[in-house]
Amino acid sequence: MKKIVICLLVFVTVISCKKQQDKKVKTFENTNLSGIVFGTSYSAVYDSEIDYTKQFDSLFDAINSSLSTYIPNSDISKLNRNEYVTIDAHFEVVFLKSKEIYKATKGVFDPTIGDVVNAWSFGADKNKFLTDSATIENLMTSVGFNKVMLIDGKIAKQPKTYLEFNAIAKGYGVDVISEFLESKNINNYLVEIGGEIRVSGENKEKHKPWRVGLDEPRFDGGQSVFKAVNLKDEAMATSGTYRKFKVDDNGNKYAHIINTKTGYPTKTNVLSVSVIAKDCMTADGYATAFQAMGVEGVKTFLQNHPELKVFLIFENENKALETLSLNGFPE
Repeated sequence: MKKIVICLLVFVTVISCKKQQDKKVKTFENTNLSGIVFGTSYSAVYDSEIDYTKQFDSLFDAINSSLSTYIPNSDISKLNRNEYVTIDAHFEVVFLKSKEIYKATKGVFDPTIGDVVNAWSFGADKNKFLTDSATIENLMTSVGFNKVMLIDGKIAKQPKTYLEFNAIAKGYGVDVISEFLESKNINNYLVEIGGEIRVSGENKEKHKPWRVGLDEPRFDGGQSVFKAVNLKDEAMATSGTYRKFKVDDNGNKYAHIINTKTGYPTKTNVLSVSVIAKDCMTADGYATAFQAMGVEGVKTFLQNHPELKVFLIFENENKALETLSLNGFPE
């Protein structure tokens, strides 16, 4: 009888050990969500088993209803038609951040330049400038974010002034989803919309920092990684001119980034600007502004803005690629 009891105990012990081993073998997996938003794609990777797709869609709908110029009945579309609108919290946050960047860059970043951008029709013949000077001069009379005010939940602007926050909206969308995840006590995540990224903590599935790639500037429409960097508790946005540009009769490239002082495309040798900041909306806005500033302008600006890390890819005088890391951008 004693032998049988001993055998049973050994058998039970073996089963117990096997179950423990099975538990150890089972690895943690992040939740990966993706979809379409703002005319591009989004993805979210986080350390929770809960699927928040419906909540994400609801947040995206709210942002679009407030800020999308592609939706006729959005708040911003109504404002551009000079209809009466009481703005919501989404609009106010983006408006105030845009004002902050507008003032810091002395108007290089300007959300009232949208009508001029539309007039240039970059999707048409890339070998000709299709907009006449009279049209530009007329449109530029309504440009100037300093003329637009937020007073008691209402926007005051000139009737012909056209507002557009497309240069900062993707970054804001990333922040909204990131802050939603944090409200659910999820502190290890990566959120990306159209290449704009915000991360927190680490990739729990791999037990490694979040690692993201920077696109190589390619004029053939292809896509490849130029370099990869680790991010932690920060956001990164990239603006590139190598996919949308015009070429004049002398072979000079003009970026789709419009000079807010002249109304004409910016002549630039900068191909790509990546900005790291605490939040993605800030990174997104400055990435756009730095395209128009040029290399020397960015270097000067960053002397007084150590909170922004920047990586530039540009063409030198020999048309060869050069890079420049500023303010401790990660290698």
